[in-house]
Amino acid sequence: MPIILESHHDVAVLRIDHGKGNTLDTDSCRELVLRLEDAEQARAVVLTGTGGIFSAGVDLKRLDEGGAPYVSEFLPLLSDALLAVFGCPRPVVAALNGHAVAGGAVLAAACDHRVLGPGTIGVTELLVGVPFPLAALEILRCAYGTAPLPRLTYSGEVFGGEDALARGLADELAAPEEVLERALGVAARLGELPAEPFAHTKAQIRQPFHERIAEYRHSDDPEVERLWRSPETLAAVKSYVDRMLR
Repeated sequence: MPIILESHHDVAVLRIDHGKGNTLDTDSCRELVLRLEDAEQARAVVLTGTGGIFSAGVDLKRLDEGGAPYVSEFLPLLSDALLAVFGCPRPVVAALNGHAVAGGAVLAAACDHRVLGPGTIGVTELLVGVPFPLAALEILRCAYGTAPLPRLTYSGEVFGGEDALARGLADELAAPEEVLERALGVAARLGELPAEPFAHTKAQIRQPFHERIAEYRHSDDPEVERLWRSPETLAAVKSYVDRMLR
């Protein structure tokens, strides 16, 4: 399974274990939603990766192989997976055991707290040539505010260590061997808060972003899909895959 569910007392750990880059594809997106549902009795959730990476984001090889038909299947599932994390009523802590880039950075942003180890964080979609789904941008806006979005998205820069901490991309730093332990500690502490008041407060904080997604997703998602399916975008993805991933 691309998402492994583990239990640490009252905290559920969801571990992305999907290929070398712990990438997001149709299978891992579906699985993430299901595993979050399986963890609904846990007091809190920790989301982490396997090996030396949290998540490299979208599986571009599979996108290249599947072409336009795959895009149409994948994009709604990607938004659903991101929103499942973002909308989870329980505390969700990201244990960033390694790089969190592109969709992996959005997954991290969807969490309530981010513990960063030796990796970097950055949203690199535009470097590949694909725009962000509306859900992804609103999640980034909620986590980091509107003002930093142009620099984060236009430049495609990645940040690690103190740079990531100073920009608010991470809430705290930890040694590689302590990332999961620290995330579990934060999750346990947040999980001790009264569950219903926490869930209501979290929903209040995120309500404006959920409302924008609900209002505009029906019109924006088809445009994003059109751009991802275009011959120019698919050619850019193929070029990137051939240069960087083969």
